[in-house]
Amino acid sequence: MIKITECPRDAMQGIKEFIPTKHKINYINSLLQVGFDTLDFGSFVSPRAIPQLQDTAEVLEKIEFKNTNTKLLAIVASKKGAEIAASYTSIKYLGFPFSFSPTFLQKNINTTLDKAYNLTQEMLNICSKKDKQLLQYISMAFGNPYDDEWNIETLYKWVENLATLGIKKITLSDVTGEANAPMIKEIYQTIITQYPQVEFGLHLHTAIDTWKEKINAAYQAGCRSFDTVLNDKGGCPMSGKQLLHNLNTYNLLQYCSENKINHQIDKKSLDNALILSNEIF
Repeated sequence: MIKITECPRDAMQGIKEFIPTKHKINYINSLLQVGFDTLDFGSFVSPRAIPQLQDTAEVLEKIEFKNTNTKLLAIVASKKGAEIAASYTSIKYLGFPFSFSPTFLQKNINTTLDKAYNLTQEMLNICSKKDKQLLQYISMAFGNPYDDEWNIETLYKWVENLATLGIKKITLSDVTGEANAPMIKEIYQTIITQYPQVEFGLHLHTAIDTWKEKINAAYQAGCRSFDTVLNDKGGCPMSGKQLLHNLNTYNLLQYCSENKINHQIDKKSLDNALILSNEIF
């Protein structure tokens, strides 16, 4: 059985033309009927940085939770944003886009590595008080396009640091397509073995001709949590690089079918959500 986190927030954040709030609400509600484990639905960040998601609170007020077990995830990038997100009972996870790439941290959330690590600890405290769980992304986990120093030992060091803090969910994110299959396999085999108390996920941006080998590498190494986007749109507009598409939800389900891997997705509801997705995007 695998867990799938659908990420409409990632798909929407790079679109400059504002998507009407009512369309977002209808789309999110349709995705809640599909059977995803988690829905990365919005973010509480500066509207100057991500204007597309300035209506996240308004969207949240109209979400319908009947007949769904899907949990909500909101992205946060500051203590204030974490406090706002944690005040909503309907949000289960706070997602923080940490990175040990100094350039990406500056571009993405306007901070330094030391401050981001301290912020992680503050967010853990906020989550503990509000009965939330912190999902820590390690963005640019497989390398970066900025010539910032990267090596696998540094990645392992930061996984250890975060696990030692008590973080139970860590998702490695490849924002600009730096990863390859052998690297993915080696990394997940190592960290899953060393930190069995942590659930490791994969947030993959990838070219269409390499997604399957990368997913297969992660799955064979023991990864059981994957992020997807229904229409494969998305990318980080703050990276300063050309947006690279997310892993397509249908592609992951194709992989599951070919390898007889169980999941909880209702295909008919997924197809209905795709219709709304096509209208929006």
